[in-house]
Amino acid sequence: MAKKRGTNTGIPGLSFSWKRALGITRAKRQIARKTGIPTTKSGRQRKIGNILTGGGCLVSVIVCALIITAIALIVA
Repeated sequence: MAKKRGTNTGIPGLSFSWKRALGITRAKRQIARKTGIPTTKSGRQRKIGNILTGGGCLVSVIVCALIITAIALIVA
């Protein structure tokens, strides 16, 4: 059975966030949109991973190129 999340108001379904009340959440969202850099740790890691691997496509292209080069060296 799933654990119930506690609310900080004592009323089920109603919660209060001081970060949202002060506008911190909105400011972070706007910064992330304008810069293109996610503000969450997992978002930044995902973005860096996609840049390094080309979204997964770059790795397969490099492997294919290495295989073709190896075959060309063996045949020649």
